[in-house]
Amino acid sequence: MGRSEGEPCLQVQVSQDMEKERETLQAWKERVEHELDVVVAFWLEHSHDQEHGGFFTCLGRDGQVYDDLKYVWLQGRQVWMYCRLYRKLERFRRPELLNAAKAGGEFLLRYARVAPPAKKCAFVLTRDGRPVKVQRTIFSECFYTMAMNELWRVTGDAQYQSEAVEMMDQIVHWVREDPSGLGRPQLPGAPAAESMAVPMMLLSLVEQLGEADDKLAGSYAELGDWCARRILRHVQRGGQAVLENVSEDGEGLSGCLGRHQNPGHALEAGWFLLRHAVRRGDPKLRAHVIDKFLLLPFRSGWDPDHGGLFYFQDADGLCPTQLEWAMKLWWPHSEAMIAFLMGYSESGDSALLNIFYQVAEYTFRQSHPRQDSHLKQGTGAPKE
Repeated sequence: MGRSEGEPCLQVQVSQDMEKERETLQAWKERVEHELDVVVAFWLEHSHDQEHGGFFTCLGRDGQVYDDLKYVWLQGRQVWMYCRLYRKLERFRRPELLNAAKAGGEFLLRYARVAPPAKKCAFVLTRDGRPVKVQRTIFSECFYTMAMNELWRVTGDAQYQSEAVEMMDQIVHWVREDPSGLGRPQLPGAPAAESMAVPMMLLSLVEQLGEADDKLAGSYAELGDWCARRILRHVQRGGQAVLENVSEDGEGLSGCLGRHQNPGHALEAGWFLLRHAVRRGDPKLRAHVIDKFLLLPFRSGWDPDHGGLFYFQDADGLCPTQLEWAMKLWWPHSEAMIAFLMGYSESGDSALLNIFYQVAEYTFRQSHPRQDSHLKQGTGAPKE
């Protein structure tokens, strides 16, 4: 059969659209690179505690420290980020980044654990490393593990990897075998509930420790599949809602706890699951994740009147018990940008790219409220 007269015109249009898409993505890449450079320079200048080690995290816009408490999960994240930037991006392969990461890691090694050799980490420390508060969760320990693993990757020091693997074993023991070491009493009136945050964080650690390490990846493969199954159980209401909490059997719960939704958390779980689906070579899972953990929470969580993602929602449209439910925090929008760009990268679906643009334009506009500094689709350049 011969070509129809309209085919050459269609091909030209497709080519033009693809070129426009490439230009817009390149413009966003340049904008994000610039923002990253600015952010890293700010933290390098203002957050390092040269006297006691570790990092200040309560910083004003001018860099002034307004509280010198040190949160262990934030210490771990900063160590991880410095190491990841040093390892992945040539322009950050600078001695000051690596030295700061090692100083932060040493601060964690000395002070993070409340009663060594026990593994339980403090939630927050004084400036000089004395424990202030302990949370009965696994999350300080998770970020400690991520920091140690990344430090090992950039330094080759086996001590860091030993810490990471030992802490990972302890976390898995708490989650899957015996949670008593977390210090959380089993009260008779407490519902037997599972938060999505726990399998999410474990799945993130599976990816972290298994990266380019076939032996560890193999040993954690079953754990990764277990985490993915547990996260997927949070799709409830006939596939129409992602709920933050379910019963230990994967069923819905009554009351506010059972109706609780966190759009940003669902989107974060989505990109964790996308990574898992890609590692497993499972296109069916990938499609399911895009539908249920990207598109579903975005559609329910996006404010149609003012833009932005709500912090919390109630699945039945009732008033959430969290007083801050209507706030538009930075982190859910960061998770959304990652999730939709990743979804587009894996699927090629331009609808996901358009949602990325929508979220990114809102986020950058709101983060610079006194500047009209955002991108418009198709312009190919930032508006400064």
